[in-house]
Amino acid sequence: MFDAIVIGGGPAGLSAALCLGRTHRSTLVLDTEDGRNAPAQEVHNFFTQDGTPPTEIRRIGAEQLGHYPSVRLQVAKVSRVEREAPEAFAVVLADGQVEHGRRLLLATGLADDLPAMEGLAPLWGRSAFHCPYCHGYEVSGSPIAVVGATPDRVRLAVHLSRFTDDIVLCTDGETEFPEPLTAALGKAGVEVRTERVTAVRADGPQLRAIQFETGPELERSGMFIKTGLRQRSPIAARLGCAIFPDNAVEVNEFGQTSVPGVYAAGDMARRSTVPMPVSAVVVAAASGTVAAGIIDQDLLSVEYDLPNPFANARR
Repeated sequence: MFDAIVIGGGPAGLSAALCLGRTHRSTLVLDTEDGRNAPAQEVHNFFTQDGTPPTEIRRIGAEQLGHYPSVRLQVAKVSRVEREAPEAFAVVLADGQVEHGRRLLLATGLADDLPAMEGLAPLWGRSAFHCPYCHGYEVSGSPIAVVGATPDRVRLAVHLSRFTDDIVLCTDGETEFPEPLTAALGKAGVEVRTERVTAVRADGPQLRAIQFETGPELERSGMFIKTGLRQRSPIAARLGCAIFPDNAVEVNEFGQTSVPGVYAAGDMARRSTVPMPVSAVVVAAASGTVAAGIIDQDLLSVEYDLPNPFANARR
């Protein structure tokens, strides 16, 4: 019986395992090694690790966990999770192996569904992005496009005007914006193209131009798109965790889900006061550390029959 089983070995899961290992908690980390940020060449906005490839961050994390004998890393796919008792979960792996844990931390992450655009997939994470904080600086001074017509796309286009003076909002169809949005676009110097977007032209992973149903193509070296988000794993839903309409698992400030004993960390989860999942690697790592600390304190309260200072926070 492990003190904690962590499902997912990305920044949130590995950070949680580090905290648990340093408190001598027996911990099993299960990971399929196919994280959301795998297509990206570098991780940014991570203090001391800015520009490090995501695979290298995982390698370093796994290597450092090797110093803690209570932590075990295993490459495995989880088929299902069952509650065996109020204080116990059974985690069934794809090969039939069953592991048992007192607490469960989900760090399986989100998956991106790319919009239908011919040629887009090879560009994802290389010259087609979703986050200005993760990738905006690298395309500074370059011709950039933002695709979409919702207010958040307008906001992103205006935001990126600080990065470059050559930015075009491709609305992918005729759109009439409210006056405040039109004024913001004009003030930021953002050009607008309203033709339907059909495809991209590229050299390998490098974007060269955006193509439309009508009109000339638009030469660009970077583009920002909005992806659909879904849970990479159905485990949270099957356990009955509360889930927001945007598919993020609901947690409180301590990483506790609506199901007692089940925690969630990383971009797969958010608080009700946060309007959208946060994708930053450093935020995922921090949320893993917080959840792990609460797991340790939760178990401590049970083991010594102490008042649990976080019990009232549990949803």
